Amino acid sequence: MPARRTFRSSEHADLVQLIRTFATEELAPRAAQAEANAEFPREVFRTLGKIGVLGLPYPEEVGGSGLPYEIYVQVLEEIGAVWASVGVGVSVHALSCFGLATHGTDEQQQQWLPDMLGGELLGAYSLSEAHAGSDPAAMATTARREGGSYVLAGTKAWVTHGGEADFYKVMARTGSAPGDRSGISCFLVPAATPGLFADTPETKMGLTGSTTAGMRLEGVRVPAERRLGAEGDGLKIALAGLDAGRLGIAAVATGLAQGALDAALSYAQQRHTFGRRIIDHQGLSFILADMEAATVAARCALHHAARLKDAGLKYSREASIAKLVATDTAMKVTTDAVQVLGGAGYTEEFPVERYMREAKVMQIFEGTNQIQRLVIGRHLDQVDSGTITITA
Repeated sequence: MPARRTFRSSEHADLVQLIRTFATEELAPRAAQAEANAEFPREVFRTLGKIGVLGLPYPEEVGGSGLPYEIYVQVLEEIGAVWASVGVGVSVHALSCFGLATHGTDEQQQQWLPDMLGGELLGAYSLSEAHAGSDPAAMATTARREGGSYVLAGTKAWVTHGGEADFYKVMARTGSAPGDRSGISCFLVPAATPGLFADTPETKMGLTGSTTAGMRLEGVRVPAERRLGAEGDGLKIALAGLDAGRLGIAAVATGLAQGALDAALSYAQQRHTFGRRIIDHQGLSFILADMEAATVAARCALHHAARLKDAGLKYSREASIAKLVATDTAMKVTTDAVQVLGGAGYTEEFPVERYMREAKVMQIFEGTNQIQRLVIGRHLDQVDSGTITITA
């Protein structure tokens, strides 16, 4: 295995190598065409479920593998390096399962989680609204109790897998007015529920293989047993999941940076100018060196946060750091990759122009990088903000 990886056992190394082979042989040849045609690769997620990827960080008793998060994020890196839409989809699906895995009853978990982790049920995470993106407490979607059911009404925005998912993890207000953080609850809503509609998918500059759409809830009736946790626990469930979700996006971004670096390095080793390979020109080799240093630094931040999570320690600040550093790195490294390839990098003949377009949104979703800086700054102002180091 390349030196850029660290593992806890040979089994973990073998797993990541297996996923790398799958990504290289099965995903990479399809990615460019699927992205060009905005094709949603639903069957890929079924395959990933069957080979165990979707359940890697979840307990074995509910259909998962119980692996450390540090290994899971490395798997996401391998997928993100060749097809970011799929990597993001895996991360979003994991986020959609998080509330059930952490706050669901035993009965709820046994009923739904095996099919979710096995790839039969693909999830979507429905928190944001048009006027409540970075401020989820301002959401206006409501869930009114009627006997043994809740009736949901409102609109969700920028839903990954919107219109393609089999279930939606929906946050809705069960009490109080917008702005009150204590009146939000969490529901698992089947896609076929009457009154649930997907808007026309967004036309995006990148990640076109990952469908994003608004979702309208018009009198959606959901049985009370599909509520996760108690009434009012919704925002707590959502925010706890976002820490893990940010590690997922950081992993995909790190993989994307690595993929761009690999493409740029290969080109620089083969392209000749003035009688020399372009990598032999100091100005260009320095660009590649900075790309490598930034990618390694992002990976270190990501793995540190994952180790804290695996140790059961607080990692919210470190998750924000990893997301901030990795996504900013992805944007810089993919842009530099285009520069290394010159005019060729600006064409669709090479993947780096697609990588650059895909990197931008990673600085925006799962909390904008401005929000990550806000989170980090607030943690710095806390008494217990000292750094904890976890060694492999």
